[in-house]
Amino acid sequence: MTKENDIVLIYLEDEPIAFARIEQILPDAKKDWYHVKLLMLQVPLQVTTWILRDVYISGQAFTMGGKRVRLEKVVCPKDPDPSDKKQEMPEKQSSGKVISFADLKKP
Repeated sequence: MTKENDIVLIYLEDEPIAFARIEQILPDAKKDWYHVKLLMLQVPLQVTTWILRDVYISGQAFTMGGKRVRLEKVVCPKDPDPSDKKQEMPEKQSSGKVISFADLKKP
C-alpha cells in the first residue's frame, strides 16, 4: 500500500502528468475515505489535498471532473547486476589524448 513519504506518479486518462510526494494521510469522517496531502513535485512547488478512498491511494483508478485519474507508487529501480553479461558494453579503443585541467591552469 502507498503510504506517507512515498512518491507517486499521477496519471490522467492513462497519461503520466506529474510526480507528487504523499505528505500526510488523515482519515475522513466517512469510512474508508482519507484526506491525502500531496506535494506536487514541480516548479513552483504546490500542495494540494485530495479526498480519496483507500483503494484509490493504492492505485485503483477513479474519476475527477469526469476524467480518469490513477496514482502509481514509484519504486526505485535496482542497480544492474555487474555479473550480468548482457548489459556489459564493449570497451572502445580511443586514440584521443587525456587533457588535465590542472595543467591548463599553470602559467
